[in-house]
Amino acid sequence: MIDRYTRPEMGRIFSLENKYAIWQEIEVLACEAQAELGKIGITKEEAAWIREHAAFDKDEVDAIEAVTNHDVIAFLTDMGRHIDADVPEGDPKPSRWVHFGMTSSDLGDTALCYQLVQATDILLDDCKKLGEICKRRAFEERETLCVGRTHGIHAEPMTFGMKFGSWAWELKRDYDRLKDARANVAFGAISGAVGTYSSIDPFVEEYVCEYLGLVHDPLSTQVISRDHHAYLAGVLATTAATCERIATEIRNLQRTDTLEVEEPFRKGQKGSSAMPHKRNPITAEKVCGLSRVVKANAQVAFDNVALWHERDISHSSAERVAQADSFIALDHMFQCLIRIVDGLVLYPQRMLANLNKTRGLIYSSKVLLALVETGITREEAYKIVQDDAMATWHEVQDCTPGTSFKDKLAADSRCTLTPQQLDAIFDPQSFLVRKDVVFDRLEKLEFE
Repeated sequence: MIDRYTRPEMGRIFSLENKYAIWQEIEVLACEAQAELGKIGITKEEAAWIREHAAFDKDEVDAIEAVTNHDVIAFLTDMGRHIDADVPEGDPKPSRWVHFGMTSSDLGDTALCYQLVQATDILLDDCKKLGEICKRRAFEERETLCVGRTHGIHAEPMTFGMKFGSWAWELKRDYDRLKDARANVAFGAISGAVGTYSSIDPFVEEYVCEYLGLVHDPLSTQVISRDHHAYLAGVLATTAATCERIATEIRNLQRTDTLEVEEPFRKGQKGSSAMPHKRNPITAEKVCGLSRVVKANAQVAFDNVALWHERDISHSSAERVAQADSFIALDHMFQCLIRIVDGLVLYPQRMLANLNKTRGLIYSSKVLLALVETGITREEAYKIVQDDAMATWHEVQDCTPGTSFKDKLAADSRCTLTPQQLDAIFDPQSFLVRKDVVFDRLEKLEFE
């Protein structure tokens, strides 16, 4: 019997042993349902015998499949041998009731959906853990000043806590999407060839699905339609993109020229075989690389939706690779980011140095608005700000001595702002007077 309450590791979920264990449970449940229904000859005693003696040997299944070239038949043959092994000579064989009225997809598709539910549950835990770490770190760095960047260029002051908070909100959206995708794939189907229930009562389907925590497919065409699986794959790809976004930001901020953060560097870790000084963002780079696999595999799932008529098996070979790879990769990406974000090393003094690197140019938007408030037109104000900003910019670019942007404005006869007004504008906290709004919202964020 499979244990619905003990969660296996991600790799174990997609192992043949786990798949066969689920197949065994489905077949046993179907026999129990048939005995409960009482419409065919199986007795409750036979169902109980099947429950007690059902087993499989993976190596034996593999050996049989090498001959039959059919995995379900190989499994059923081996399972039948175990069920009948201790049956007294001359007595009817209980294994004759196994798979009664069913087809291969009844077994395979129901089991696959159960596996996908198992796997998604792990990702939900991963996503929640990372999201809660991001939320905690957001409040830890609520007051840590840094410069915000657009197009890779310094824009305006912000706090580093807002970066963590933004990641937390995105992970919450991923979490909600994963919950929805889990419900969307938690289906089972035991409806026989082309889904007409021609040789099996719908009660069997209901019985099996209820035990497994699945919902019966309202109309399967022998297979459970792959739009369910494609939707899940799309959510996995979106979640991988979130992980990539976080990892990319960390990689950019760890550049030597920026160096505002570093991913944890373990004792004894080496950065380069040739350059002992190197501390490379290798784990974040790995996350970015694996995200490409998960995103690419979503296309496989979309291509699997269109099958010939009621079914073919063009989807089967592709999804056996793509689904396992996507789940295992994304689980690993989460584990990497949990370690990185939780232990991310921040350099606040470097953040302040970078914030002041452009000699005050990042305050240009506040200057523009303040000039307009003095009564001049926006066009006039824009020209004043841009002229003095560009003069400052060229000095910054050339690394030449010069006055700051604020000093140039103070010396500009066109500037209608007083020295006191300029002092107030060139205070990074003037940009953050409403930051409590976003942190008050973040306080209410819950992963549930």
